[in-house]
Amino acid sequence: MKKAIFILFILVVILLTQIDKSDELVIPKDAIRYRIIANSNSEEDQNLKREINKEIEPVINNVLLKAQSLNQTRLEIKKTIPEIESKIQNFNVDYKINYGNNYFPQKELYGVVYPAGEYESLVVTLGEGLGDNWWCVLFPPLCLIEAHEDELDEVTYSFYTKKIIDKFINK
Repeated sequence: MKKAIFILFILVVILLTQIDKSDELVIPKDAIRYRIIANSNSEEDQNLKREINKEIEPVINNVLLKAQSLNQTRLEIKKTIPEIESKIQNFNVDYKINYGNNYFPQKELYGVVYPAGEYESLVVTLGEGLGDNWWCVLFPPLCLIEAHEDELDEVTYSFYTKKIIDKFINK
């Protein structure tokens, strides 16, 4: 029995080292990020950030639908800033919009950690901008992946190989 478990263990190690990671989500260096920073972490300010994001989301989605390249995305973002401003003005809040190189703290997206640094981005800062933020990537359009993440059900992952090992161990 020990020999069988050892062989299974070796097979698992071999399989795990051969996994193709080409489908791992990676933010390219020439990506354009998008960020909304709340005034503070108070419940009221965080809710306001979410409300403003919902209001801006159709404008951003329109940019993503129109733009097919990095340069086209840049042009579409610049053209839509006045529309974004008019939507935020409905909320009677101080804000700043900056499109260009902006500081991003270290971020994690689907298990991949991205270092802090200056990145091309559209940043909407509400009030003092001292609260938690919402962020995604406009180009390539990873916002579509993130857009409704809050509405997704909990996903449970399992590994086929682990099921096989568990089956043999529990016999």
